[in-house]
Amino acid sequence: MKELAYYDGTIASPEELMVPFNDRVHFFGDGVYDAAVGGNHRIYLLEDHLDRFYSSANALDIRIPMEKKALGELLTDLLKKVEGETHFVYWQVTRGAAPRNHVYDSEMTGKLWVMIRPNRLRDPEVPINLITAEDTRFLHCNIKTLNLLPSVMASQKADKLGAQETVLHRGEIVTECAHSNVSILKDGTFLSHPNDQYILRGISKTHMIEACYRLGIQVLERPFTLTELMDADEVLVTSSSNFCLHAKEIDGIAVGGKDPLRLKQIQNEVIGEYLTYTGKMSLFDGDM
Repeated sequence: MKELAYYDGTIASPEELMVPFNDRVHFFGDGVYDAAVGGNHRIYLLEDHLDRFYSSANALDIRIPMEKKALGELLTDLLKKVEGETHFVYWQVTRGAAPRNHVYDSEMTGKLWVMIRPNRLRDPEVPINLITAEDTRFLHCNIKTLNLLPSVMASQKADKLGAQETVLHRGEIVTECAHSNVSILKDGTFLSHPNDQYILRGISKTHMIEACYRLGIQVLERPFTLTELMDADEVLVTSSSNFCLHAKEIDGIAVGGKDPLRLKQIQNEVIGEYLTYTGKMSLFDGDM
């Protein structure tokens, strides 16, 4: 298959698969999700993503219809059915299907969705442009919920302005991006917002921090300000699909470019971990 969709045991193409009208996702966005890169038909950092997925579901009292090990095996088996070398692997669980009612049956079993499609990783050598926006999301950003409208609007605004991401902030404090984490390098130290209710615990960010420790780079997980962001030696943007990008411009103002050697060391370490894990020889495939 070139692209796969799965819902509650049924496999088809995304165009063919039908979802019940009463699935609570339609009325309430009632579910959680996770996503990862598949390389050589192996899901990168699968256990980390499953841990976060089950943690998000538990926080919202959603019953995932299978145990963690079985879900990992299912995702791996589904990935093997899709053509290509590099894939975007997405899965979500909704609370279930029932007539619309704010109150739910606590014994309801969730509905599992999976989507797998070819993916092309962004070249970490190519810098990106960012914009900033006030973070108006709710106060449970640590849960990977399906309610993503603020992130959608922020991403759309960035795209209209020719940028690739939006850096969100609450007052002067930088939190994260619309669909990524943002960290900075300053005077040889890696700084990133701590894992609290204002951000999602980024798995790629966590592994980048581990890479810094291996390289002997000091790490501080503390809130940093917009002023610190603009004055940083390097601005790093990470997500499950893009491990270690860096910014050259924020709101039309040049940033970064002051510590390219340390940036390159981190990028090489992070990419090396991915290549070793998946057995791939290169970050990029041929034309898809």
